[in-house]
Amino acid sequence: MNDENFFEKVYAIAREIPPGRVTTYGAIAEALGTKGSARMVGYAMNGSATVTPPVPAHRVVNRTGLLTGKRAFQGESLMAELLRNEGVEVINDQVVNFRHLFWNPLK
Repeated sequence: MNDENFFEKVYAIAREIPPGRVTTYGAIAEALGTKGSARMVGYAMNGSATVTPPVPAHRVVNRTGLLTGKRAFQGESLMAELLRNEGVEVINDQVVNFRHLFWNPLK
């Protein structure tokens, strides 16, 4: 699978994440049957700002709920602001109540 095709599959899953919920790079990779490719999912999210239809990349965090992708957004706080606008509490770049808000793309 080439990177472009992989990225499109990542974007399709990310578009399914409900507002107010988050998932992880690893969960998306596992849903694609490519467990261990979480870093590639991160690369896809980094390049998603100009993709149409839009990709809610702000809803994808690391395995502990940390906003590790925030540098890909314009302004260091935009990722957290977008999540807060959806009702997700974020403190010090960490999703509060991460386990409860986690959305599993395999379910």
